[in-house]
Amino acid sequence: MLAATLVDEAPANAAETNYNFSVKVTNVDTPKPAGDQVQVKLQACSYNHRDNWIRQGLYPGVKSGSVLGSDGVGVVSEGDDALTGKQVMIVPGQGWDSDPRGPEGRYGMLGLLPLPGTWGEYIVVDKKDVVQCPPHLSTAEASALPLAGLTAYRATFTKGQVRKGDNVLVTGIGGGVALFALQFAVAAGANVYVTSSKEDKIERAIQLGAKGDNWHKDLQTLLGKGQINTVIDGAGGKAYNVYPRVMAIGGIVVNYGQTSAKDPVTFPMTYVLKNIDLRGSTMGSRQEFYDMVEFVDKHKIKPIVSQVWQGLTESNIEAAFTVMRNGEQFGKLVIELADTTHNKL
Repeated sequence: MLAATLVDEAPANAAETNYNFSVKVTNVDTPKPAGDQVQVKLQACSYNHRDNWIRQGLYPGVKSGSVLGSDGVGVVSEGDDALTGKQVMIVPGQGWDSDPRGPEGRYGMLGLLPLPGTWGEYIVVDKKDVVQCPPHLSTAEASALPLAGLTAYRATFTKGQVRKGDNVLVTGIGGGVALFALQFAVAAGANVYVTSSKEDKIERAIQLGAKGDNWHKDLQTLLGKGQINTVIDGAGGKAYNVYPRVMAIGGIVVNYGQTSAKDPVTFPMTYVLKNIDLRGSTMGSRQEFYDMVEFVDKHKIKPIVSQVWQGLTESNIEAAFTVMRNGEQFGKLVIELADTTHNKL
């Protein structure tokens, strides 16, 4: 089968991208299911910032020969008669069943050896790790959901405890996790505020239900007497000195990433005095994935897809990486394979 594999050699544009690894579309052995596994013929896959960090060698455990990709949707082709022919999404991690505190054992994410990846024609996983796609989603939308949707669901509900009527601040709107957090919190009946350095992204977020922007200057005016109950943040940085000013007593800051690494997160005494919790959140359990898909189905949430490329080719792969590096996307970047026919019965 064809698959996009990681190669331990710097690409031609290494000087501008800081990539230590190339990606090549090559023929690899087609995996076959055994025991309780199923084989899925993949129809589409999507990008995460993790894929960019892997190519830079910044992610732990990077191995040449890995099939990249944590997000995928396809049709079950072998391994379970009841599922054969059904369109499914794939749980993006393995080793975490249901404990809300964290993984019960060694946790790994798809896209790095020894685990398989989704940027190929076929993948084999345990049948517990596939979930039938909600029928209102297109193939591209379904492929956009798994990793970012799971991360956002855990950050919003398990860690952030967002409820109807809460005031929620989602930072860095435009990325996949931030957009899902916005959509999930709005669906739950919360009042959601967003940040972005780009005005057009804020305007699009308002169309999705966000209340406003410019939080650090006039959020208190926008809220009146209300205050932020939950912050969902993937950047870290200096803003952590400011959050307590606009947060309610007993509020929660959920951090799922620190892209502003040059400015470390601080925990000043104002957090302590206002009983504000700072909570780290990464990915989620298989049970949270099931719950997330059920929530998406119930509220008919449609993932935001920024751009779709047709065909798993090296030129398409590099084009999508360029969009991600430049921060041009609003939503997820998707590559559709040749066959996007689906069966959701």
